[in-house]
Amino acid sequence: MKLIESTLFHRILPPGKPSGEIHPTLLMVHGRGADEEDLLGLSSWYDPRLMILSVRAPFQFSAGGGYTWYDVGEVGAPEPAMFRSSYDKLAQFVDDALAHYPVDRKRFFLLGFSMGTVMSYALSLTKPQLFRGVLAHSGYVPEGTSLTFRWQDLAHLSYFIAHGSMDPVIPVGFARHAHELFAASNAPVVYKEYPMGHEINEESLADATAFLGGILGSKER
Repeated sequence: MKLIESTLFHRILPPGKPSGEIHPTLLMVHGRGADEEDLLGLSSWYDPRLMILSVRAPFQFSAGGGYTWYDVGEVGAPEPAMFRSSYDKLAQFVDDALAHYPVDRKRFFLLGFSMGTVMSYALSLTKPQLFRGVLAHSGYVPEGTSLTFRWQDLAHLSYFIAHGSMDPVIPVGFARHAHELFAASNAPVVYKEYPMGHEINEESLADATAFLGGILGSKER
């Protein structure tokens, strides 16, 4: 499948077992200091019917290599200009992908880790009509930005929130607050804490894939 030109560099993995001409699709959004390859190592865990897209953040992360979506001063408060620029680029990428790739629009999912979860929350809460589910690992809801969130337009959009109870980077209190926000919305939400740090471990990955599998339904391997 030929890569389209878009706002963000990205990788695409065609489905291992395509189920038709259009495919349920998982968009992976990495964290700070990583790139589009970072989350692709998880792809073997997911349903082989999925087409997987993985994007690269637009800003270089000078402190440690890789790329970043925005600068961080205080945890929970993205640098406004970089955050908005990244949001706009990610939103345009999604529009481009929907226009040019064989995405099943009724089964389009986001997977984020850390800063990638922040971006996934931002995208799904402003454009909920585009997505069916969000796998949110070790992040927070970016409140207090220029974006307007549509909390009562989420009835069709399921969230899986996973966080480490010993996370030293984004403390678990941010995830608990996110859970409270979603519980007050009309979104179906599953919330899980794990005895881990700032990571995706085998247990949280297994739970996330089971969650996504429950939405996709039965499959043949």
